Amino acid sequence: MTIKYEWRGDFDNTALNALHADGFGHPVAQTDWRARLERHSLGWVCAWEDDSLIGFVNVVWDGGVHAFILDTVVAQRCRAQGVGAALVATAAHEARAAKCEWLHVDFEEHLRPFYFDACGFRHTAAGLIALADRSVSHFQPDGAGQ
Repeated sequence: MTIKYEWRGDFDNTALNALHADGFGHPVAQTDWRARLERHSLGWVCAWEDDSLIGFVNVVWDGGVHAFILDTVVAQRCRAQGVGAALVATAAHEARAAKCEWLHVDFEEHLRPFYFDACGFRHTAAGLIALADRSVSHFQPDGAGQ
């Protein structure tokens, strides 16, 4: 299998929506990825096998020194072959070239070996507020929630 990795690669929304559905196990959406990426991303990496989009990772950023990995996905048929790690390595290389100093990622527990072992991320202290979880009481700036 010969794979080409392309920073800010040209893709069509149909192919990326199909890859997302395959990789994350959900129905095919109609997301306008091109508009989303152009608005919010430092860049993205596409993995191609011939003319097939088989992998993708999005790199968003704060406009300064922090970049964030999102939406890492590899086609089911191409998993466990190093494609995901190569996507992340390419993303890290390009974020470094853009003068970012930090590359962040969050992930579900079952992906810990991928991100820590295969990609070289290290464990850090971090925090998360699940904004969609309405059962959690959130701090309110005016002190009303205390």
